[in-house]
Amino acid sequence: MNNKTELLRSLKFLLFSISAGLIQMGSFALMNELLHLPYWLSYLVALVLSVLWNFTLNRQYTFKSTANIGRAMTLVFCYYLVFTPLSTMLEHQLAGVQGWDEYLVTFLNMVINFVTEFLFQRFVVYGKNVDTNARAQKQA
Repeated sequence: MNNKTELLRSLKFLLFSISAGLIQMGSFALMNELLHLPYWLSYLVALVLSVLWNFTLNRQYTFKSTANIGRAMTLVFCYYLVFTPLSTMLEHQLAGVQGWDEYLVTFLNMVINFVTEFLFQRFVVYGKNVDTNARAQKQA
C-alpha cells in the first residue's frame, strides 16, 4: 500500500467518524435535553449508537476487510472496554465535577476516540486483512 491509499483511507475514516459524531451528538442531545436522562446514560447510549454505525461503515468501505466479523467486533468491543470507562470518567470529572460545558467535553472525547480508534482498527483489528473484500478486489 502506498501513502496515497493510506491518506484516502484516513479521509474516509474521518468522514465516517464525522457522521458517527453527528449521530452521537444528536442522540445525546435528544436523551439529555428532551428525555432528561442522566448525563452518563445519555453519553453511554449515544456512544454505543455511534460505534455501531462507525464499525459497520468502516469495515466495508474504509478498511474493505473480509476479516472475521466476530473477531473484528470483539476486538473493537475490547477497545471500548478500555475507552468507555475512561471517557465516561473524563466526562464526569470535567463536566460533572469541574463544571465544563457538557458538549465541549463530549467533543474532546470524540477527538480522542477518533485518533485512537483509527490506529487501533488499522493496525490491530484489520492489520494485514485490509483491502481484501470484493469492493477492494474490483478496484485493484
